[in-house]
Amino acid sequence: MTAPDQGSALRTTPLHAVHERAGATLVDFAGWEMPLRYGGERAEHTAVRETAGLFDLSHMGEIAVSGPQAADMLDYALAGHLSKVTPGRARYTMITDADGGVLDDLIVYRLTEDEYMVVANAANAETVLAALSERAAGFDALVEDRSPDYALIAVQGPAAAEILAPLTDADLSTIKYFAGYSHDVAGYPALLARTGYTGEDGFEIFLTPGDAAPAVWAALLESGEPHGLVPAGLSARDTLRLEAGMPLYGNELDTGTTPFDANLGRVVKLDKPGDFVGRDALQRVADSGPRRRLVGLVARGRRPLRKGNPVLLGGEPVGVVTSGAPSPTLGKPVAMAYIDSGADPSTGETAVDVRGRAEAVDVVDLPFYQRGR
Repeated sequence: MTAPDQGSALRTTPLHAVHERAGATLVDFAGWEMPLRYGGERAEHTAVRETAGLFDLSHMGEIAVSGPQAADMLDYALAGHLSKVTPGRARYTMITDADGGVLDDLIVYRLTEDEYMVVANAANAETVLAALSERAAGFDALVEDRSPDYALIAVQGPAAAEILAPLTDADLSTIKYFAGYSHDVAGYPALLARTGYTGEDGFEIFLTPGDAAPAVWAALLESGEPHGLVPAGLSARDTLRLEAGMPLYGNELDTGTTPFDANLGRVVKLDKPGDFVGRDALQRVADSGPRRRLVGLVARGRRPLRKGNPVLLGGEPVGVVTSGAPSPTLGKPVAMAYIDSGADPSTGETAVDVRGRAEAVDVVDLPFYQRGR
């Protein structure tokens, strides 16, 4: 959580009053007053895994990129090959600096041939907007901050499609993973997308104007009541994404980290035509290999593993925990951590230093949880 500047007011989403009425614990997150939990985060987490949860994501940044050279501009600005994305589809990608460090991880929707929407993390929205605006120089493309126009609601979980279906004109079976199309939801026009950050199936509902959000939120809760749908806050969202092995900016990703460090080299399209920001630095990492790698850790004991805890191999430090928490699904503490690329866990006992005590862990492949497995 981030502390607000002295004297500055926290921003609120169109659903703020709804969260207050529901008794949510509200906290500062990237300068926004957001729900941490409504009751118990474990119950909210379990609901998403077993039925469905409802999230307010209206703090995210929405940046429109349009014009005849929008595709070419995004190919230059981002690590991915966005000109290959067809209208109606989306792509997970990253924006890096000239040294290959990650400025943010993004989802980019291609709405039409000449129009894209870049969705940035709340804490980085201004950074991404500034970088895209600078990188648009020389291209026939317009970059616009559309964040104030949108509210964003997500319904995630095995019952998400069944809950949403009565409220939309869309045939949800035809909306593929990482796609987004214009449809009505609860009588309001929306961009209806199928992505997510929990490891479960689910949908994102981009509403403009954002003042439609309370009515859509209420309609979803009513439709989801027979299925056990519950509002879920940031705390459950964090443990869900951790179990699913999904990175969080500021933990697994930052400007000192390349996509290759985070096992996400697949998003870097070094074979796309033309230059892009960070290409030379990322090519060098691809050729030589990253200095460190992201791994999963499962504790053998019960003590939680936390961000910043040193990772030990044979008693010597070889890395650091980036995210950690008790896993409600696995029933054990889990963590993601960066360890030195040369560290071989098979050569000795791996542990995490938790307040001066070495807690034994097993090193595992990510993700910890995958639906259907």
